[in-house]
Amino acid sequence: MITLRTDQRPQFSGHETFPLRQLWLRKAYDAVAYYRNLGLTAPKSVFSEDAAIARFGVGKNMVTSIRFWATACRVIEESEGGFVPTQIADTLFDPQTGLDPFSEHTATTWLMHWFLASSPEKTTTWYYLFNHVVQQVFKRESVVESLSAMITERNLKISGATLKRDVECCIRSYVPRLGGESPEEMSEPLLGELGLVQQNTKDSFEFRRGAKRSLPDGVFAYALLDYWERLGHSGSVMAFDRVAHDYGSPGRVFKLDEHSVADRLMALEDLSKGQLLWTEQAGIRQVTRQRDALSNIKKAKENLLQAAYAKK
Repeated sequence: MITLRTDQRPQFSGHETFPLRQLWLRKAYDAVAYYRNLGLTAPKSVFSEDAAIARFGVGKNMVTSIRFWATACRVIEESEGGFVPTQIADTLFDPQTGLDPFSEHTATTWLMHWFLASSPEKTTTWYYLFNHVVQQVFKRESVVESLSAMITERNLKISGATLKRDVECCIRSYVPRLGGESPEEMSEPLLGELGLVQQNTKDSFEFRRGAKRSLPDGVFAYALLDYWERLGHSGSVMAFDRVAHDYGSPGRVFKLDEHSVADRLMALEDLSKGQLLWTEQAGIRQVTRQRDALSNIKKAKENLLQAAYAKK
């Protein structure tokens, strides 16, 4: 059900139960980029030494959580026994050239959701919730039970308490805790602004499917190429149904209905300057990648991100 390589295990911990918060990713980027600017790899102690509490302005467990979210959201990556900023992080957060140096653009939030929910390696529950929970209305316990069954099938040993905490953190990443008493519980989680999930009752939640007006076409198109690249063998043509319904596809991860997916695909040619084409003939709907988008997908994705942040 959840596709992982044979050398990969699903992951259900690391965030210390703290949902991703505003500016955490930028803080992690700054801390690691500081060493890179000195010609060094940031040591892993940047997130564990006593000074880290003052550096990030949060408690020790939250520092651990910041490190987890920064790696899960592709802002930093391990290298030579430490951490370095990723290219996507430089594109977004570089103080001089970044598209969103203050981490305040909704496009960045949508992009982080895509990274968390489109692949199962580090945030398995996020991937499962947005790709495998097909009911419009769902309960926390039902997600825990389904994941538990999947774990049993794979002969893995994950405690029920760990799984329950991970599902709770995932849901609270999109829906703020009702009746929370601490400032951390009352503060809005970063992904909550996307409006992907709403709470109906104490233990009943509902996906909000539809057009997603705050989702830039550039982020959708970037996600499409990212998904296409991950498939690795799909060639130059992709069917509409795959874009809209496949596990890990933009349609599923962004909770778009078919009409909304079609509208996004129709805008691709202008947005990508002809590198991506949408065709609909004789009932066959598909997207075609032109030669440039095939040979240099990295550059094509970068151009689409630039479009997502362009001022209108």
